[in-house]
Amino acid sequence: MLFSFSPSAHQRACAWKQQERQSKIDALPAVYCAPLSLSEEKIHTLSISQLVAQCRSGNISPSAIMLAYAKKTLIAQEKTNCLTDIMFEESLLIPPVANWGPGVDLDAGANESVNRERSLLGVPISIKDTVDIKGHDTTIGYSKYVGHPASSSSAIVRLLQDAGALVLSKTTVPAGLLALETFSDVFGPTNNPYNPAFSVGASTGGGTALLACGGSKIEIGTDIAGSVRIPAHFCGIWGLKASAGRFPSWGTRSPLPGLEAIPIVASPMAGNLADLREFWKRVVACEPWQYDHTCVPLPWRNVDIHDEGRKLKWGIVWEDSTVPPSPACKRALSMVVAALKKQGHEVVDFHPPSAWEGLKIGYQLLFSDGGHQLKSHLTAGEKLNAAVRALLSMLSLPKLFKRVLAFLSRTSDPAGAELLDIMTTKSTLEVRELVAQRDAYRAAWLDRWVGEGLDFVLTVPMALPALEHGKSEKTGLVCAGYTFLFSVLDYPAGVLPITKVDRALDSLPASFFSPSPLSNSSQPPQPTYDGLSPVAKAVYSVYDADKMHGLPLGVQVIGRRLEEEKVLEGMQVVEDAVREMFGGFDGGV
Repeated sequence: MLFSFSPSAHQRACAWKQQERQSKIDALPAVYCAPLSLSEEKIHTLSISQLVAQCRSGNISPSAIMLAYAKKTLIAQEKTNCLTDIMFEESLLIPPVANWGPGVDLDAGANESVNRERSLLGVPISIKDTVDIKGHDTTIGYSKYVGHPASSSSAIVRLLQDAGALVLSKTTVPAGLLALETFSDVFGPTNNPYNPAFSVGASTGGGTALLACGGSKIEIGTDIAGSVRIPAHFCGIWGLKASAGRFPSWGTRSPLPGLEAIPIVASPMAGNLADLREFWKRVVACEPWQYDHTCVPLPWRNVDIHDEGRKLKWGIVWEDSTVPPSPACKRALSMVVAALKKQGHEVVDFHPPSAWEGLKIGYQLLFSDGGHQLKSHLTAGEKLNAAVRALLSMLSLPKLFKRVLAFLSRTSDPAGAELLDIMTTKSTLEVRELVAQRDAYRAAWLDRWVGEGLDFVLTVPMALPALEHGKSEKTGLVCAGYTFLFSVLDYPAGVLPITKVDRALDSLPASFFSPSPLSNSSQPPQPTYDGLSPVAKAVYSVYDADKMHGLPLGVQVIGRRLEEEKVLEGMQVVEDAVREMFGGFDGGV
């Protein structure tokens, strides 16, 4: 399908793609629209291990699993607008699934390689619309790529299909990916399943909404600045951003191809921690380095600190030096601190090398091209997210003009003035100097981590809960500093849900905006709106605990590079401690 590069062509491409999606849904047999049966509801209670075992034994067919999850997928689409494509029937035709038969012991007499190929038999998996699947578009949210199906599948999709997984759908992303809301002209907005007035985050927004609604067991997302972790925080989902090279990413498209200094990494998400860990283990057992030349040939390493009951040392980073966490997000982190201490773990405030210095290096590397690549994918008339447009406008200003603005704003907004000074198109030599600074920063972090003897670092995933649609223009991309920092460091970082916003506990006090001039309290004064930086003021202007009541709140667990197994174990320690002290997270979508 070919479209010219005019505003009307852009509109036609968007309309055509939406119609194609709806036509595929309308063409489904009527059974897909029927209510879930009791047996289908039971299928949804099964873990990944149980699904695979039931399939292998012949107790449940892959087609029955597909039908149960396809029904939920269609409900999720109606509720949240989370899909870009469906492939329900197609997923049943791959050889490991098509050759399934009731009562056939697929393991009998099979060698290890055959068993490995069926290690995900019957597991329903959704794919972010940045990951190539042969015969299907990969739009990355741009109309330019509508009607251009991929000629081959990505490494992770080929691995999944060899393992017998049911790749059932592709999910929505924002145009250009770098955003805090999932919206594109091609597919429109994706709504938060907890409250449709709010965003799912970005850029793995559609997959997160689908998981929260039970339409998938696993979402294959990507993350460069928080694109897995922020949506997980917004929607009460479990996700783990990998270190570069640990999870197969070849065949994943990016609006910034060739950017190696801050790599985009494919990473999975799940509806619970047990499934996330089991999926990770099974993917690594499939030797992804045989599919993807960028993967490190590192087998799965069992980490049993949780079973041993060993007491751990946790370092808490309360603020990223840019935007202090909102009361709701800080309360979630405080709950984890209290729960870990009750379990006997050592929990200390951690003061790493300046987060702001690391973020400045990262921002310059991410936009070293002056924003050219993001704009190069646009068709005439196509819009990017307002926060991205504002950033691109700033990048395009003449250097001298930016220096004048920086000089005038240095007293009132020092951080903003610094960004105006440094956010310019970089030469090859300047990029290399920044990479050297990044490496020195990583070394300083490691020295501080080792010196403190930490097992893990804990932070909030973002200063705010989920944002109302359209509010990310006020917060800007700088709000993602809590996640972006660990992309700069290339540390594995997992997010898990802890609790929900409570209007009674998380509202800002009246004194925050109108502080009393006199106080008899012996406690240090609480932060006030007037004491915030201009960037933080903009972020806090959209915080409303009353409107946000009931939205999920997560925390971020960080480990050292290539220690994904240990981070998953740390997430389990946190989850168990919080469950024992406060009760488990109740999704309730």
